[in-house]
Amino acid sequence: MPATGVQGAPEPVPATGVQGATRARRKWVSRRELPPAGATVEHVGRPLRNAHAGEIYHVVTRGNNRSPVFVDEGDRLLFLDLLGRSAARHEWLVLAYCLMTTHYHLVVQLVTDRLSAGMCLLNGDFAKKANRRNRRIGHVFNERFSASPIGDESHLLEACRYVVLNPVRAGMCVRPESWRWSSYRACAGFEFAPSFLAEAELLRLFSGNADRARHAYRTFVSEGRQPVPGIGSRP
Repeated sequence: MPATGVQGAPEPVPATGVQGATRARRKWVSRRELPPAGATVEHVGRPLRNAHAGEIYHVVTRGNNRSPVFVDEGDRLLFLDLLGRSAARHEWLVLAYCLMTTHYHLVVQLVTDRLSAGMCLLNGDFAKKANRRNRRIGHVFNERFSASPIGDESHLLEACRYVVLNPVRAGMCVRPESWRWSSYRACAGFEFAPSFLAEAELLRLFSGNADRARHAYRTFVSEGRQPVPGIGSRP
């Protein structure tokens, strides 16, 4: 699938070592299965009933009636802990994430086909525990999660960039490194990565050298900070 609106994308690097193994097990979706151009940015697909091992998805879950999912820092820390547990149990490679206020984004590659089972565990456990700690009742999330399959490397890079730029485009911060609740800081080298984040897998798409990869990643994300006409992000 040709890249759309991606500037400053890195040159492809030879598939060796872990990267080669990752590509070998990745089964890219065919063109007829791909979402419309710009789907990752403008909208996400209908909830997937059948996900497939090796594929990569941009996953979004929104709060019920657009209400806040995360009330405070404690909710966000709770969610990240549960995300790590779900990723380990259901064998996800989390390539990017961002916790907003009324929703969250994940970019995950599946080692098995257990996307729905993992999301049920993650959202269900979070809703119960967050309701308990905030002394509230009722639904936290709006129906099922939505997911869009990612069809090629350019689409993957654009999806990861879009996810970590959500707080900037929503006016919640000026620079992506100022937002604590995304994968950007770890991938850019500002802090250690949480155990569930497969930042090395993502950075190898930029360079086989860790320092050069982080520099290229920071540059690539920075080049996407200009708003896309007609596209906005909600907090």
